[in-house]
Amino acid sequence: MKLISWNVNGLRACMNKGFKDFLEKEAADIFCVQETKMQREQATFDFPGYYEYWNSAEKKGYSGTAIFTKEEPIRVVYGIGMPAHDTEGRVITAEFPNFYLVNVYTPNSQRGLERLDYRQQWEDDFRQYLLALDSEKPVVLCGDLNVAHKEIDLKNWKTNRKNAGFTDEERAKMTTLLEAGFTDTFRYLYPDKEGAYSWWSYMFQAREKNAGWRIDYWIVSNSLDDKIEDAIIYSDIMGSDHCPVGLILK
Repeated sequence: MKLISWNVNGLRACMNKGFKDFLEKEAADIFCVQETKMQREQATFDFPGYYEYWNSAEKKGYSGTAIFTKEEPIRVVYGIGMPAHDTEGRVITAEFPNFYLVNVYTPNSQRGLERLDYRQQWEDDFRQYLLALDSEKPVVLCGDLNVAHKEIDLKNWKTNRKNAGFTDEERAKMTTLLEAGFTDTFRYLYPDKEGAYSWWSYMFQAREKNAGWRIDYWIVSNSLDDKIEDAIIYSDIMGSDHCPVGLILK
């Protein structure tokens, strides 16, 4: 089974930069998108062969997630059942016979860490949501988690220690999530691989210099570790400030 996740930084714009070509070429069984920045009715996209599920933010042009899947899910849930977190279109859960698929766009702590306190509460509530799912069947989680977990996961870690996405607080929450029974599939297979990033600033020619961050993930319940066949970072795919990331499950 091939699964792909991509923060497209605006799906309408990304459609004009090769999104559909990539979708058709890879022919993934499940394709998850974050930061759609749109309502479904705002465009006339056609994704033949895929069931579509959209969770858009109440605020127009902001956040948002979508799932495209060849197999129709048993059911689909939008949000995590908590009004404080469910107005920004950040989570879609699709239940399949053997697992839950969760597509997430984690809140950014923002410049000056203005939203760090909210982010910390989000992390605790979202982890509990995942654990509740995991108690029923394995979880396959993907998305832009807005954190580089270890120093190896970003180029300039020394100068980013107190910046959003690499604070001690955010990294600790990621550690807590993994220790609760989940596996970072890329690091499971490639624990020492350097220069593997999924996001680059538009400034300072960061992408050309590969001065990036790995903040996009496929994370699975520990019970699925033996099913992890490959984890892929499609760093040559343009169209967004993020690149797609993939997971192959046996």
